[in-house]
This record gives sequence, structure tokens and C-alpha cells, in this order.
Amino acid sequence: MKDRFNFNRDDVFNNLTRERLTELESVPRTGLRLVCDYLICLMPVLAGCMALAEYILIPNLRDNTSTQVYIYFIAALTAAAVIFFITAFKSRKTFYILRYKAPFYALVFILLAVYDYLTLKTGILVLPYFPWCDQILNAIIDDHAYLLDCAGNSILLLFSGYFYGAVLGLITGTACGCSRTADYWISPFMKLLGAIPSPTWIPVVMVIASSLFAGSVFIIALGVWYAMTIATMTGIRNIDRYFYDAAKTLGASRIQLVFHVALPFAVPNILQGLTQGMSSACMALITAEMVGVESGLGWYISWQKSWAQYGKMYAAIVLLCVIFVSVNWGLNRIKRYMLRWQERVSAFDYGAV
Repeated sequence: MKDRFNFNRDDVFNNLTRERLTELESVPRTGLRLVCDYLICLMPVLAGCMALAEYILIPNLRDNTSTQVYIYFIAALTAAAVIFFITAFKSRKTFYILRYKAPFYALVFILLAVYDYLTLKTGILVLPYFPWCDQILNAIIDDHAYLLDCAGNSILLLFSGYFYGAVLGLITGTACGCSRTADYWISPFMKLLGAIPSPTWIPVVMVIASSLFAGSVFIIALGVWYAMTIATMTGIRNIDRYFYDAAKTLGASRIQLVFHVALPFAVPNILQGLTQGMSSACMALITAEMVGVESGLGWYISWQKSWAQYGKMYAAIVLLCVIFVSVNWGLNRIKRYMLRWQERVSAFDYGAV
């Protein structure tokens, strides 16, 4: 037991990983518990095989046709789960990740199988409103060029609004957090604009915007600006006044207090504001594309819906979800990297106990 906690502070900062810390905090595994853990890790593989069996063995409802695309899709996901499971035997990090996420991965396979059964196999969920998975996958393949073009335009619009909103939010949040005068003049507008939903601005934007693209950028930027301003202002106001006093004692000017004390200490809140702002931007993207842009996934969804092409509509929704998940994953990775010192501090506290 003594060797289990026999490490110094340098080991904490340099060698103690998240997985090692989890292992130290966990109860020693017995043989039975280890077997149960690996069975849980195997759940996605079993669920993937069940989804394949459901699609192959259960006959389709009369007049419902399908292709082999869905089989290849489920087989590829199941193969990835098998590789992940095999890697877990060799990598402790992979084992902890798979042990945590395996039930959710298994649930995804089960939901796919249930949806396929309710649509293709039984027709409980009827066409055209509920196309089966095979139809959606074929729609993605058949219209992939147009979908990729719309996705590129949506990404351009999303990040344009996000950039302007984040920059302006950082400026106004810093001003409100560091200056009572700025807070006096800006806060009332924040309370007013932040409470108004983005779709409300569509009639105004269509009149005053120089172009439809600029109006769409404004709608996205508005939500990002509000989230970023609140987060930055909150982070700066939560800084202990002793840090400002210490910096003033050392001769720091007002500008240095902002850039060397306020903003560095508010970085965790700023990064949280960036994450929340991206969520707001993603939700506002569909609304922004309703302004009248000529290309984009939101426009594509409305277009296909008007022609009752629900398979292509769902294909665009799936692609939109993939983009949103990928963007948020990237932001979380950046946030985790920039705040890695917080994990080190936690590990230091753990070692100091």
C-alpha cells in the first residue's frame, strides 16, 4: 500500500497521467470484476452483430426495397469496435476509454436496429416521413457532391459569424469586466439584445444588411457575442483583488493589468465562452440560412423538404450533426490542451494529500 502512493511532486507533474490517476483512485480489480469490465467492452461488438442479424434475417415489409449499403456501414462500424476491443488488451488508456463509452456505443447500434425494424421491416414509421437507414445512406452517396458543396458553404458561414462574434465579445467582455464606465453603458444593451431570439432579427437584417451573407453572419455573431461577453466579464470579475494590488505594487500600468493579470486569469472562462458561443452559432446557423442564402445545409434541408425528399433531408441533417460534433470536439481538445495545467494542479493536490 505504501508503494502505491510513493511518488514525489516531480512525478505528479511529469509522469502522472489521467489514466494512472484513475487507476490509483480505483478499487483494486478482482478477477471477476476484470472479466465483467471486458464483457462491457465487448458490448458494442455484440450489439453490432445483432444489428447486422436484424437487417439480414428479418424480411422486409412488402414493397420495401433495400440495398447492401447499410450492411457495409454496420459491418464497418462493428469492425471498428472489434479493433477497439483488441487494442484495449494492449493499451491501458484505450481500455479506460472503451470501458466508459462501450454502453453508449452499444446503444447506438441498438437504436439503429430498432429504427430499421420500425421502418424497413414493419412500416410502423411510414414513408415518406421516415425513410429507413439504407435510403439515407444511399442519398448521401448519390448526392455527395452537392452535399459537400453545401457543407463547405455552411462551414464558411458558421466560422465567419463565430469569428466576428468571438472577437467583439472578447472586447466588450474585457471592457465591462475592467471598467465600470464601460459596464454602465454596455450592460443594458447586453440585457436587451441577449433576451431577443435570433429569428426575430431576420426582418431587420433583410432590410439593412448589405448582402444576404452579411445578414446571416450578423445573426450568428449576435449569439456568439453575447455568450463570449458574459463569460469574459464573469472571469475577470471573479479575479481576486489581491492580484491587482500585487501587480500595482510592482509598477504595472492599467494596460498591463488588463493583458498580464485580467485576461490570463480569465482564460478558463474565455474558453468556456468560446465553447458556449459555438453551440449558439450552430443553433443559429439554420436560422441564418433561412435569410436567403443560395447554398448551405440549412438551405438544402428546406429545399428537399419542400419536394418531400425526406431521405436527402435526413442525409443533410446527419452531415450537419457530424460537422457540429466535430467542431465541438476540436474546441474541447483545444480547451483541454490550454487548461492542461488545471489537471496538473489536481494531480499535485492528490499527491499532497
